[in-house]
Amino acid sequence: MSLSLSIRVFEILLGWSLALQTLEYLRVQSLDRISVWPVLRQEIPARPAWIKALLDALFAPKPYIALLLLRLALAMALMFGLIGLSGAILLFLIALLLLLRWRGAFNGGSDFMTLVAISGLLLAHTAGALTDMSWGWRAGFWYISLQTISSYFVSGWVKLLRPEWRSGRAMTLFLDTGIYGPLPSRSIFRHPMLARVCSWSFTVWEGCFPLALLDVRLAWLFCAVAALFHFLVFVFFGLNRFFWAWIATFPAVLYCAGATW
Repeated sequence: MSLSLSIRVFEILLGWSLALQTLEYLRVQSLDRISVWPVLRQEIPARPAWIKALLDALFAPKPYIALLLLRLALAMALMFGLIGLSGAILLFLIALLLLLRWRGAFNGGSDFMTLVAISGLLLAHTAGALTDMSWGWRAGFWYISLQTISSYFVSGWVKLLRPEWRSGRAMTLFLDTGIYGPLPSRSIFRHPMLARVCSWSFTVWEGCFPLALLDVRLAWLFCAVAALFHFLVFVFFGLNRFFWAWIATFPAVLYCAGATW
């Protein structure tokens, strides 16, 4: 992928991912009273007092809604390629504030990857302001790529060290916790051999993800498998955030795999 095309696809995917996440934040207010700030603030340290006072002011109902609407507007602007350094700074600061509000993460790994993508965006515009935008985007894309590839690599090799993943038992146990309840007793995924093959396939694919940087064709293959993997996670577990958060980083991986310096 050319640099200009990679930038455009990245901006659209990241903007879309941020928009969906923000709509989810807005929706959850009427569904889950446990997530209201008076409950969450109890785990914020009392000192220094000014931080808690500032967060109380920001996360009061009306300011919090305004903050989310600002994030939604920035996400839409990003999709249209209208975000510069100031917009990237705002997106980064809002991401940090939301991590504070949710005591670290609202949805685990998807929040981490979203922060990685936003950090890469901020790095691209900051470096671009100091040098030129092409070098800035290259720096941002390499940061995103290394973080993305590392996340898969670590996940794969951690699985390799766990006997339940090597035997395939973990695959069945995870699928039993899906949104549609335990697997049927005759499900093909309860077959020990199939569960082992699936488990080893995903383990080896994750552990070998750094090979994607050797050739852009390998990068397309690894990213295609990753897209399928995250789609299956969405189907079985309803984790739509994971799908878009990781997909948004793929333009960076594809660009870096085919980059010539």
